[in-house]
Amino acid sequence: MEDRSDFNRNEQVLRSIGLDVIDSYDEELEQEIDDMRLGDASVLEALGIDDDAPEGELGRRTYFRELLRLQGELVKLQDWVQRSGEKVVVIFEGRDSAGKGGVIKRITQRLNPRVCRVAALPAPNDRERTQWYFQRYVTHLPAGGEIVLFDRSWYNRAGVERVMGFCDEDQYEEFFRSVPEFERMLVRSGIRLIKYWFSITDDEQEARFLARIHDPLKQWKLSPMDVESRRRWEAYTKAKEVMLERTHIPEAPWWVVQAVDKKKARLNCISHLLGQIPYEAIPYPEVRLPPRVYNPDYIRNPVPDDMYVPERY
Repeated sequence: MEDRSDFNRNEQVLRSIGLDVIDSYDEELEQEIDDMRLGDASVLEALGIDDDAPEGELGRRTYFRELLRLQGELVKLQDWVQRSGEKVVVIFEGRDSAGKGGVIKRITQRLNPRVCRVAALPAPNDRERTQWYFQRYVTHLPAGGEIVLFDRSWYNRAGVERVMGFCDEDQYEEFFRSVPEFERMLVRSGIRLIKYWFSITDDEQEARFLARIHDPLKQWKLSPMDVESRRRWEAYTKAKEVMLERTHIPEAPWWVVQAVDKKKARLNCISHLLGQIPYEAIPYPEVRLPPRVYNPDYIRNPVPDDMYVPERY
């Protein structure tokens, strides 16, 4: 007979899979809809977007409206950063499957990649391992008028490298001696440095991992390192606690995002980020299209039929 705890776990996994399916569907809608269409009840009804949700959860209609409103503010922030020459660095840390990538995607969704870019560095190569630890991260720091979002950062040393034994005790301690001064130096140089830790529960991470295992479209997100991190949950917890305690400095404090509910986490994080920077709307002159010039002697050259992509659909 199935144990009650197993039944609850299976129920949570199925719920997580269901939420992932809805979230994937909503991600497509996020790219298609705008404020005008959101205000049209018939469009919302046709798309199946309503505010029905269990108590304490966020309705989808509210989520879409708030996300698009906040993304509109992010565009204003982008314009202000570009005009003012500000330099912004935002660090996203957290356990595997905590939702860092989801919020980064919603931040960048409607922004200019030349202004706001993502730095997601792979494991260091042999040459980089011989460099000053922070060196490979420094090359990704912003110039004036740029925003850089670090999807994991130099805090790898305090997390995965510590837990998985990729650094020794001396390197670990040197990191903690260096990182406060490194970050103070960045702030003194004019960089706005904002650090987020995405927090999820043990049960929620297990459910998200199992959901990925059973979803062929998301299995690529689960690396052998991610699987091993499940076994070492407590070691990661201890490493996180040490990291937050030793690197929470006035010049660059940590902010913890409750991330069990993905949609709430995105809205809360983006809203908080906007509140950390004193941006303002930049006025732009009205854009008017000039009249199209027609030349009577212009003849368009034909394109050979074999150059066209076959129209199979």
